Amino acid sequence: MTKIAIIGYGVVGSGVYEVLRTNASHITESAGKPIDIKYILDIRDFSSHPEANLFVNDVNMIADDGEVSIVVETMGGLEPANSFTRLMLSRGKTVVTSNKELVATYGDELFALACQNGCSYYYEASVGGGIPIIRPLMNCLAANEIESIAGILNGTTNYILTRMFSENVSFESALKEAQQKGYSEKDPTADVGGFDTGKKISILSSMINGHKINHEDIHTEGIASITLADTVLAAKLGYSIKLIGSCKKVSDKYAVVVAPMLVDKASMLSDISDVFNGIMVRGNMLGDALFYGRGAGKLATASAVVADVIDAVKNSARPFRAPWTKAEKNVLVDYENIISAMYVRSKPQSKASIDSFIADNFGADVKCECADDFTAFITPAAPIGTLKEKLTKIPAEVCNMLMVLE
Repeated sequence: MTKIAIIGYGVVGSGVYEVLRTNASHITESAGKPIDIKYILDIRDFSSHPEANLFVNDVNMIADDGEVSIVVETMGGLEPANSFTRLMLSRGKTVVTSNKELVATYGDELFALACQNGCSYYYEASVGGGIPIIRPLMNCLAANEIESIAGILNGTTNYILTRMFSENVSFESALKEAQQKGYSEKDPTADVGGFDTGKKISILSSMINGHKINHEDIHTEGIASITLADTVLAAKLGYSIKLIGSCKKVSDKYAVVVAPMLVDKASMLSDISDVFNGIMVRGNMLGDALFYGRGAGKLATASAVVADVIDAVKNSARPFRAPWTKAEKNVLVDYENIISAMYVRSKPQSKASIDSFIADNFGADVKCECADDFTAFITPAAPIGTLKEKLTKIPAEVCNMLMVLE
């Protein structure tokens, strides 16, 4: 029997407990041996819990117990999760986490610590919640060179943009709905500002690069600039708008960005709506593969955590290999040098003047759409800095510029 501990009994931690208890016989069959919870660490009072005897408030009880070989960290945030994780790894205990912030910030150091102490550090649930993406990248797609990853990685923003497109609801009203439904925190900055997506795409980018890509270094934009005028004009042009975390290999560097992007209606990502997430992976042999499902939620995320626990049990004798290490050099393409088509919404001085500018600078075949007092068009693909320089001469007020997903 394998003894485990759960650190943090919030939404995900309680979900892990529920999955382990509800599916105990199936999990035993999958792992090849029973998996039992010996401790749950949480400082709150759980004296009325059916298994109140499992709860402890001293992390050293877990660290010092030689029977516990796997620790599930579902606390979230950097501290004390970072200190507790380092303590467990230093004692040779494998750690399984759902903590995207911790993996994105200190993953390279925690992987190295696991290697030094003959244990492992698993993190499937840190990116896609219940969507399997880490394991497929490491195993199923191992024969491919990954050329690009583009994903809808945040359910809150996808819900907001879906409401704006499908029901003509303003950004402010859709955000309020998301908060009322529990999809967004009271402070929505991490979601609508793109920072949650930034941490997730930094993890995926680090994986395919093999060296750490700091989420703080990734060009990040949120969705607060998106208006109903943008949704109407994008639809007329044949696109939807999604907050995308994107990583594309460019020679020996990577173009990594988080931004609201126009997504062609023909793309598999375009129809992913509500709180669902989708991750498109392009391999040089496979082509495109889409991973789709609930990117968050108690049991969806907990199921991914428990799947990592099962893997840890089955692979306990296999040496752990760090998926990425500390960066040796900067591998990011500067944002201004990223090549992309751009959607431009403007208030022109006159229709004739904007038509003339577009024809002279981008070609006569560039499609243009109008709604209310706005004109929108999509430029040909070029370095973003070059496009922005050209647009300084446009005879109009530029109201919004968005990348177009390739």
